[in-house]
Amino acid sequence: MPKGASPKREREYEKIERKFKKEGRYKGREEEVASRIVNKQRAESGETKEAKHKPARRAASRRKSRTHRRTQRRTSARSTR
Repeated sequence: MPKGASPKREREYEKIERKFKKEGRYKGREEEVASRIVNKQRAESGETKEAKHKPARRAASRRKSRTHRRTQRRTSARSTR
């Protein structure tokens, strides 16, 4: 874990690491994956010096594109009739 991590994040890291070892996930990489997860959480909540990661907000744009595709299909089907 990074030096600036809070005790809460340290506990989270240890819990995630134990969970992965118990489940047998990420063989030999449990520490790395657990630290990446905790670091990402720290960045998203603004606990790092430079928060690079932001929560993904792509659902709305996906919905728009799906709707657009549906209307295109409908209009093209009508024009061929």
